[in-house]
Amino acid sequence: MYPDIPIYLACLFVAGGLYLLAKSADWFVDGAAAFARWAGLSPLVVGMVVIGFGTSAPELCVSVLSGLSHHSDLSLGNAYGSSIFNIAFILGLAAVLRPLKVKPRVATVSSALLVAISLFSCMLVGEGEGFSRADGLLSLAVFAVLMPLYCWFDSKNNPPHATAHREEARERIAPMLASLFGGLAVLVASSHVLVWGSVQIAKAMGVSELVIGLTIVAVGTSLPEVASAVASARKGENEFVLGNIIGSNFFNTLAVVGLAGAISPFKHVSRYILLRDMPVMVAASATIFLFGFNFANPRKHGRIGRIKGVIWLATMAAYFAVMLWQELHNQT
Repeated sequence: MYPDIPIYLACLFVAGGLYLLAKSADWFVDGAAAFARWAGLSPLVVGMVVIGFGTSAPELCVSVLSGLSHHSDLSLGNAYGSSIFNIAFILGLAAVLRPLKVKPRVATVSSALLVAISLFSCMLVGEGEGFSRADGLLSLAVFAVLMPLYCWFDSKNNPPHATAHREEARERIAPMLASLFGGLAVLVASSHVLVWGSVQIAKAMGVSELVIGLTIVAVGTSLPEVASAVASARKGENEFVLGNIIGSNFFNTLAVVGLAGAISPFKHVSRYILLRDMPVMVAASATIFLFGFNFANPRKHGRIGRIKGVIWLATMAAYFAVMLWQELHNQT
């Protein structure tokens, strides 16, 4: 995927990529917050649409290119694996850094929709042999209908931002757009630079391409979500964190898989995707409700604290270990 480069340049790519990743995440989150004030939108919708979709650009590129080259397992595995990673690792890490407050509507409606589309995608992939062009187009159609409806529902249940704040944001529209789109561009580019350098260092150490693909490249496509979620959690933007992950998973499950399948139908799907990855993705989606809903007082915000974050991280470690063992065992 990445051409060979000298080891000293690879080390420079890793160091520079990490620095730019952290800086661009701050720019991107600040720009997104200003955009929310300017447009009068809730932070959750901005997190889902702007941050969630924007940070899913690497998954979209990898899945579409993999589909075109007839590597269906890589295409589907990247999309579904990233969805699992988004919840178990990124939300887990964000909760450990700073406990997350969860609105009742997010814990119920948003998580229910996430479980529903996960089950819907499982049904399309698992109903027969492969994933047809019709299945891909159906996924895209559901995505095109569902997202505007959800945004409308959220706007009906969220009062707009104060007029004074909106006027102040309009006066600074140029810096806002520069921070938003410039931060996103650098975020995605620095992720690729970091992965490129890491792959080269791993090769120099004698690590196999299989292990590189299962670790560095798979995690690398989710680095924009990691950086933006950590930056949002550090700034106390809880709805950006949750919106980022929910929106990204909506995009991965429906749009990324749908577009890849519509362009190049998948004739074969690995049994590991059907029996391992899809059930874990559905279960992970359900944990947003289980961890975030306030069962003691359903009308009040829930709280995802550090213990729940650690549970998510431990689950991700266990899933990753099982996946790596199965893939390595399958190659022998």
